[in-house]
Amino acid sequence: MHSIQTILVPLDGSDNSFRALNLAISLAKKLEAKITLMYCVSIFPSIEVQIVDPIKCQIEERKFAESILDKAEKICKQYDIFLKRIIDYGTPGYTIIRFIKTKSNKIDLVIIGSRGRSTAKEIFLGSVSNYVLHKSPVPVMVVK
Repeated sequence: MHSIQTILVPLDGSDNSFRALNLAISLAKKLEAKITLMYCVSIFPSIEVQIVDPIKCQIEERKFAESILDKAEKICKQYDIFLKRIIDYGTPGYTIIRFIKTKSNKIDLVIIGSRGRSTAKEIFLGSVSNYVLHKSPVPVMVVK
């Protein structure tokens, strides 16, 4: 049986992503596992923000990413969870899968919120969590 040593928690600032973090913390404590927090800054602005400067949007999104990871790190530290912080750039689903597939990252489990901040409404799952669920080579837990 394969033990879980590293749990990846992709965050986007949504309530669902923080519920995923809370579950990851609970599991990490029981399994003595580490948590990797990841925020993906989209380099392709969504339709709603194409009118404005895409570089400015990326800078603002980077600041937002730092604030979300700071908040998540404070929560993890309250529980003495060892963690790593990652900010990456690209299409979120694809970027998360690329990170998981990079062997040196040694991800054993992904815990992701079912829906993020996107204004697009998916019928069952958010587009990022749905993509990760179907493309991940490791188990994925989707949190509502």
